[in-house]
This record gives sequence, structure tokens and C-alpha cells, in this order.
Amino acid sequence: MPRPPGSTGLRTLRRLRLLCVALSAVVVAGLASPTSAAAELPWMNTALTPEARADLLVDAMTIDQKIQQIAMKPVANTNIPGCDFTSSGRHVEGIPELAIPTLRMTNGPFGGGDCQVAPTSTGLTSALSVASSWDPDASAEWGDILGEETRASAHNVLLTPGINLGRIANAGRNFEYFGEDPYLAGRMAVAQVNAVQAHGVQSVAKHYAANEQETQRQQMDTVVDDRTMHELYLLPFEMTSRDAGLASVMCSYPHLNGVYACENKQLLSDWLRGDLGFDGYVMSDRGATHSTAPAIKAGLDLEFASPRWFTPELIHAALDTGDIVTADIDQMLERRYKVMFKLGQFDDPVNSLTPIDFATNGQRIRDLGEQGSVLLKNEKKTLPLDAGSLNSIALIGSQTFAGQAKFNSQGPSDNIVVTSPYTVTPKQGLENALGKLGSDASVTYNNGTDLASAAALAAKSDVAVVMVGDVSREGVDRSNLSLPVSNGVDQDALVSAVAAANPKTVVVLKNGGPVLLPWQDKVSALLEAWYPAQEDGNIVADLLFGITNPSGKLPMTFPAGQREGANATAEQWPGVDPDGDGKITATYSERLEMGYRWYDANNAKPAFPFGFGLSYTDFTMSKLVVTPKTSDGTKPVKVRFFVENTGKVAGAEVAQVYLGLPSTTGEPPRRLVAFQKVQLEPGEKQRVELTIDPAASNHPLSVWDDGADGWKTADGTYRIEVGNSSSNLPLTETVTIRTPRGHQG
Repeated sequence: MPRPPGSTGLRTLRRLRLLCVALSAVVVAGLASPTSAAAELPWMNTALTPEARADLLVDAMTIDQKIQQIAMKPVANTNIPGCDFTSSGRHVEGIPELAIPTLRMTNGPFGGGDCQVAPTSTGLTSALSVASSWDPDASAEWGDILGEETRASAHNVLLTPGINLGRIANAGRNFEYFGEDPYLAGRMAVAQVNAVQAHGVQSVAKHYAANEQETQRQQMDTVVDDRTMHELYLLPFEMTSRDAGLASVMCSYPHLNGVYACENKQLLSDWLRGDLGFDGYVMSDRGATHSTAPAIKAGLDLEFASPRWFTPELIHAALDTGDIVTADIDQMLERRYKVMFKLGQFDDPVNSLTPIDFATNGQRIRDLGEQGSVLLKNEKKTLPLDAGSLNSIALIGSQTFAGQAKFNSQGPSDNIVVTSPYTVTPKQGLENALGKLGSDASVTYNNGTDLASAAALAAKSDVAVVMVGDVSREGVDRSNLSLPVSNGVDQDALVSAVAAANPKTVVVLKNGGPVLLPWQDKVSALLEAWYPAQEDGNIVADLLFGITNPSGKLPMTFPAGQREGANATAEQWPGVDPDGDGKITATYSERLEMGYRWYDANNAKPAFPFGFGLSYTDFTMSKLVVTPKTSDGTKPVKVRFFVENTGKVAGAEVAQVYLGLPSTTGEPPRRLVAFQKVQLEPGEKQRVELTIDPAASNHPLSVWDDGADGWKTADGTYRIEVGNSSSNLPLTETVTIRTPRGHQG
């Protein structure tokens, strides 16, 4: 049999050259002689670059060692007490003699850690709640908790963030993502990834790409044009790659334009490593690998989890036929080892469990949950509730939705159980707040299973608080946007019955994505809390009583009807079966008109617009100044204005900047290009300065040109709009761009 390519004399010379570089680097570093580790294992020399260390390591490996490293081990990870999570098998076994550490992976999004030591992690608020904060610092705080607890639980790879977009409100995993806008999602993901990786933990962005639904995800074909892919669905991945040094990307289940994502060369190589500037490695989703040589040649580096296609037998067979060469495997490993060296995972491996400060992290999650809750309605200033004037509160509805106590955070297809250290129930939270405020008002709970008794309790109480929601999960999209039946209760009927009995009815939503609100006009106040996890009761109560002023904004539009925007037709969602073989095709025929862009382009009015959220105080924005007024499209545009708190309590407003491109571009009316959360005391006025930078990773001034296969900036007038939601933009200005001929954005 011929010698496999890559094991020639040329490769031996390359190995010797790298060894010389390693030894000389030790001398340059000022050491009298190499350390024993550097002498025996030259890739352990920290004076070398991660790239050089990865090359040295791969050169020293046998072909069998290399093959062992490109797939996970389909057995329990038993080398750390309490971490024998047999249903997972999501680890790459280390090679101690080469100092290669074991890679132990844990899922998000509600908490890290698969080791069965209770509690496993802090129960986190959902990613959609984090996005609702509209504050990258909040996302960084969330990522810091995830990174800290992932490492403490003896894992070094976190399978988060999810940065697919909320294309359809029905999608089962919207709660894991950062909403419908690519720029908002990208900003949140960049902050989270930087925070996670600061702990020496790899962050894996998923699910790449165009994986915006769960219905038939493992077989479906998503049909999306190049421009829409680059401007919407690839953009958060590009931002995270360029601005956060993202370690890894997980390719998704569906086909994209007829080719499985995990063997799609255009997706994994041309776009990801070319257009998006990604410099890490690609792993598949669980069971999303469908071939050996085609997947490797397309750019897949690691099969997740139990190996089916990257087995020693199949890899050796592909080498024997020449379908792959040793250099392909070397490249797969070099990509991952480079990441591991950069994050210090060889030099400071994770080999034991360490304590977690659950009390501190619980308080941090409480703060994040309060920032991410959105006040949607507050008729006649029903909220905040006046604890001093209340004698009785009726608490009605289920007390447990997703994200609380011990729960299955990923659904039946990926059974990851996160056991949080405690859970604050809604009743406990209300009683805690009342105690803090010195009130002796009573809280009476009714689970709402009997509408008559629920209405009777509401009628004799000063205020009725109704908890409604859902349990979204992986693998299943919601069949419609109505609130589901919960514990045998029609939740819409429950709200209507309570509201009819008590005009002072406050509804708290705990859900994984937008829902229809047929009773919206009947209730006096509406608070969106998403999945507030272990601090649920405290988060909601603090907001209802005004201990904390709501400041969240919607990261997704709330539709007015069942079929709007990207799910207006069955062809768009859930897809159709054109060949009659049971495999569906979902066509993104709305193209760029997704989310608020569809509502703007079609002059349609949603129930609540993207970026919307109320406060217990009032804000005004004024004196917009944009400079320069004329640009060549290469220089940053400065946007300056004032935000003032004109109310009587402290609060935070999110200033949002949208850009309308020239009509010749064919873009929807506006796109989000900048935002800033501003905290103000009563009467305080602050000047805000934001920048629209043509060189930024979100390409704010540019459109994707399919013909030129690149970003281009058009000549013309650009409209800049400033306000506090996509439908409330009182400040407008324009800037004229005259680009040099052929300018690439």
C-alpha cells in the first residue's frame, strides 16, 4: 500500500524545522534551558504561537491518534467523580502521553454542567430574556456566569450561544436565541462569547445556518438566496467570528439549498471561513453528520457525538481510496488545537470539580431577569402596585413553566437536566416583596384549573395577578401562536374570566416566544417575563411593586395574527412536500422582509413592535445631529442626541438608531444599526453618541451583491431615525453618500 500523503520526507523536514523553532524560542524567552515538558513535548512551550504549537503537536501524532481525535467517545465520561453522564457521551478523550486534555462539552442554555452533582448549576434566564435587556453588558454578565460554572463543573466546551434568528414566532427554540434582528443578536453573542472564553472555556455558536425551525429539522431543506443569507442569517455568525474570536461553530441538521449543512462546502468553507473570517473549528450537531469524505472535504472538523461516519474503519477506507488525505485530518486537528492553545486549555487543563457561589450567582440572575422583562401594557398606571393600599392579592395560574427548578432544558431529543440550587415561586416572590415594603397584604393562590373559583377569588381581591405561559422545547415548533392548554386549562379563557371579575387584572407572561393576546384590551397591565428561571418569583414581584423599574425591550415582534411575515404561507413555514416523499422544503420567500422589516415594508401593524417596552417613568429624545452630512462611504458617521428622564423615578431607556438605505438597494424601509441603554435619574439629561462605522462587522451601510460576491455601498441618501422602538422614531436626519467607483463595503 502506498504511504499516506503527509508522511513524506518533506513532512519530516517540516517537523524538524518546527522543533528548532520551539527550542530557539525557549532561549529567546530567557530560559537557561528548555523545561522538561518543552524538551519532551515541544508544543508545550508557551513562548510559541498557538499556530506553531498546533503544527508541532499534529506532526508528532500517529495516524490512529489523529483519527481518535476527530470524533467523540460514545461512552460515559468517567474520569471525574459524578460526571458519568451516560446519556451524553459528549467528550473527546484526551491523550495523556501527548498532554492532550480531554474535551468535555456541556449544553446551554439555562445552565452549564452535565455532571450529576446536585445542584448542577445556577438556573439561568433564557437567552431571549437576555436579548430583551438590549444591553451587551447584561449578556456579558450572563456569559460570565456560564463560563465560570462550565469550568467549575469540569467542562471546557460550552455549546452556546444559539444565534439563529427568530424568523417565525412559532419556532420551538426561540427562547434559546437572541431575537429576530441580526445586529442585536450579534451584539449579544459577541459579549457572551468574550465573557465565556475569558474563563478558558470554548464557546460554540449554533446552529449554522438557516436553522430557524424545529419541524422536520433533520431532513428538511431550507431554500434561501445568497443575499438574504449574508445580510440576515450569517451576519450574527460573522460578528461573533470577527469581534469575539469564536472558538467553534456547530453546523445544523437541515439541508441548505439541497445540501446537508454539515457537508455543504459553500456554507462551511466559502462563506464561514472565507466571507465571515472564521478561524476556529466546526463540529456537527448530534447526528448531523451524514458522510465521511464529503463532510471532511466540505470543512467539518469534528463529529458530534457518538461517531458514525468518522470511525477508524471509515476514515482508513477513505484514506486508502484517496477520497481524503492525511493533510485533511491534520488541518481538522490544527484548527481545534490552535483554539485550545489560545484559550490555555493545554497549559491549564480542567480536571476537577470546583465550588460554585450559588448565592452570588442567584442574585446576578435576579438582576438580569429584571433587566430582561418587558412591560407591554400599563393602563391607568396600574403598575407599580401600591403595597400600602393593598389588603389582598389573588395569584392565579400555573406556578411552574420552563426554566424553573429541575427541568429538561432541551426537550426529549437531548435530555440535559439542569438542577438549580433553589426556586423562588411566584407566591414566595410576592410575599418577599410585600415584606420588604412593610405590607401585611395577603396572597391567595389558585391554580386556575376551575374558572369559576378563579374568577370568584379575583372578584373579592384588590388585584388579580394571572400567570400564563408555555413550555417551548427543542424538536417541536408550536402549531400556532395561541397560549397552549396548561394543566387542562385554556389559559386565554382563564385570563378573560379573571379580567371580567376584576378590572384590576395584571397578566404575567412566561413563554418562549411571542404569543397572541386576544384578551389584551381586557386587562389593565401586561408584563413579559419570558423564562425567569430560579429567581422567578423575586424577579416578577420586584417589577410589579416597582422595587425595580422595568427597562426591557422586545427583541421579537408580537404578531397580531396567526399568519404574518415569514410564516404567511405554508411554503414558508412549516414547509411543503414537493416530491411527496415526506421531506419538506421551507422557502425563505420573504427574503429580507423578516421580523419588523416585513411589518415596515407592508405597512402592517403588529400587536407590539420590535424594540418596544414601557417604563414607570417617561423619556424624551431631542436635538439629533448627524456628522458628516456627506460621506464617501468609508468614514464613520456620528449620531448625537439627548435622552432625558422627564418622569419622577429613576429608570433606563434604550435609544435605538435605524438606517433607511436608498430605494435603489431594494432593502426594507429600515435596519437596526446602533443602540445604547441609558440609565437616568429623575430630571437627568444625557448626551448619547453612537457611531455607524462602515468597517464594522455588521456592514451597516452596505448590501450583499451576489454578482460581485461581496458587500457594496450604494450612492444616495440614507435616512437615520432615532427613537425607542422600530415604530416610534421621532428624530430623523439624512446623510448623503457618494462612493468611489467600485467601493466594497
